[in-house]
Amino acid sequence: MNTPLPSHLLPEIHQREVPAALIDALKARFGDRCSTALAVREQHGRDESAFTTVPPPSAVVFAESTADVADAVKLAAQHRVPVIPFGVGSSLEGHLLAVQGGISIDVSRMAQVLSVNAEDLTVTVQPGVTRKAVNEAVKSEGLFFPIDPGADASIGGMAATRASGTNAVRYGTMRENVLALEVVTAQGEVIRTGTRAKKSSAGYDLTRLMVGSEGTLGVITEVTLKLYPLPEAVSAATCSFPSIEAAVRTTIQVIQMGIPIARCELIDAGTIRMVNAHSKLNLREETMLLMEFHGSPASVQEQAETVQAIADEFGGQAFAWATTPEDRTRLWTARHNAYFAAVQSKPGCRAISTDTCVPISRLADCLLDSVAEADASGLPYFLVGHVGDGNFHFGYLIDPDNADERRLAEDLNHKLVARALSLEGTCTGEHGVGLHKMDFLRHEAGDGAVQMMRTIKRALDPDNIMNPGKIFAW
Repeated sequence: MNTPLPSHLLPEIHQREVPAALIDALKARFGDRCSTALAVREQHGRDESAFTTVPPPSAVVFAESTADVADAVKLAAQHRVPVIPFGVGSSLEGHLLAVQGGISIDVSRMAQVLSVNAEDLTVTVQPGVTRKAVNEAVKSEGLFFPIDPGADASIGGMAATRASGTNAVRYGTMRENVLALEVVTAQGEVIRTGTRAKKSSAGYDLTRLMVGSEGTLGVITEVTLKLYPLPEAVSAATCSFPSIEAAVRTTIQVIQMGIPIARCELIDAGTIRMVNAHSKLNLREETMLLMEFHGSPASVQEQAETVQAIADEFGGQAFAWATTPEDRTRLWTARHNAYFAAVQSKPGCRAISTDTCVPISRLADCLLDSVAEADASGLPYFLVGHVGDGNFHFGYLIDPDNADERRLAEDLNHKLVARALSLEGTCTGEHGVGLHKMDFLRHEAGDGAVQMMRTIKRALDPDNIMNPGKIFAW
């Protein structure tokens, strides 16, 4: 049995009644696409976060269209019952948990690519389409969608959490790459925000309001995304360093010189060992930068040579190229599987994951002190970072039945985030707030800003049915 989190970290669980009349109405409308089976409910009542003791939702509705989502929300609204959107379940901060009970709306069957507009570099998809499926659908047009969180997440979930990933240093996050949305509101009304035009000055920017709202303002049912031409040339390279500081100083120099590097990932030596064991690789077990360059053959070569010269100044060595698609895929797959490699390294463990992001000039200060604390704690951990934009991730590996290890991991998390905030950074670069970082949001944004968010929430969702208990308390 999993040991619960310390009391000050537990979510406030106030289960609202889900009347039998609502379940009956959902079953009448959706038939066998409304499930109350315990196994299905439990699957939709957990994610990859530290929270393990929250009861599952009372029912799961498998939506196949916007009309399905709207009808489910209308029925829930009549009974003031919470609604929690569900994509693929890869959340790390408790976004999917039914802390106030309610129903889960699974949009994974809404997985159609609705239109590809190659001339305008846009694609419109349903929310259950995953990022890999988007790229499969557009690659024949010579295009790609660059946002790539480690998991093959759903586009709806990525928009809801304002996700990013390894390409963010060049291509930005979901905030910069979502042009328009279709959203079902708390009243079951279907609205559209934004257009396929590249810019607009028309009214409030409701698209940006919904991107990052974590399901607390509505259920996303359609997303229009920016696409980019596949680069003429792509080259990946690895470079090993004598220390984390040397790798970070190299990264800072690369960014401050304005080199348009597409990816710049840091993996510490301990994580390299885990990745080698998991992915059957033989990478040098030293701190490594894994980089990628996009452009013309000449520009890619120039970028790479400039970065190699900078790395040499900081003791970088074993600069190795991965120029074939197969070699690049092997390296990036190993990087994206770092989480699974870490968990496999300690059988039965659970990862308490966290991320922060700081201004690039403060990256060394934040990262090095955090590494020193983690080393001193004695807890095994993994460390990866999208260091090109100042974002990095720790995963502390704990025995889920050991309360002391849980407390220690959460204390490390608290110190890490406090340090990032003191350096004018953020409590989360891409995971989102969910349950886990609610207190940190208040410290970062201030009571006045959180109260403004709360005012917006209450205006749009007066009965507090949209994923309640997330981001901030009602």
